[in-house]
Amino acid sequence: MTQQRVPETTFKTRVRNDALEGDNPFEWKDLTSADIFAGKKVVVFSLPGAFTPTCSTSHLPRYEELHEKFKALGVDQVICLSVNDAFVMFQWGKAQGAENVFLLPDGNGEFTRKMGMLVDKSNLGFGMRSWRYSMVVNDGEIEKMFVESGYMDNCPDDPFEVSDADTMLAYLEGAA
Repeated sequence: MTQQRVPETTFKTRVRNDALEGDNPFEWKDLTSADIFAGKKVVVFSLPGAFTPTCSTSHLPRYEELHEKFKALGVDQVICLSVNDAFVMFQWGKAQGAENVFLLPDGNGEFTRKMGMLVDKSNLGFGMRSWRYSMVVNDGEIEKMFVESGYMDNCPDDPFEVSDADTMLAYLEGAA
């Protein structure tokens, strides 16, 4: 059986460039799936939206809190992915005090769509968003996914039971 690879996508990100003068020391930088995943062990968790309650009070903060434990288990990077633009993800990161987790914007939902995780959250006024899930990716190969229940039915709720940081940590500790 072959493992599934992460889809090829180009992410539109904003990065700090200290060489830039003025009030906006940021510039656009395209990051490809290869840039993010090639030759690395990465934990990704995806959520419906920046600044939303569960994402802001539980999902991101706990991954941020356990970051060093993930690193100690051989994880090169922890990434939070959301179908939000780079500006929203940047401001959310600032508001959350996120220093360790990389906030990756999937503004057009391309990666999320290719993963099969793009769902319609119009019932909440969100439009198309990511279903909540987490995964371990080794050199572009998906090793393990934790997908919240109900995604195949486009569940109107927002379950948060298996994509959390503690479930991911327990999996990595068991695999170590």
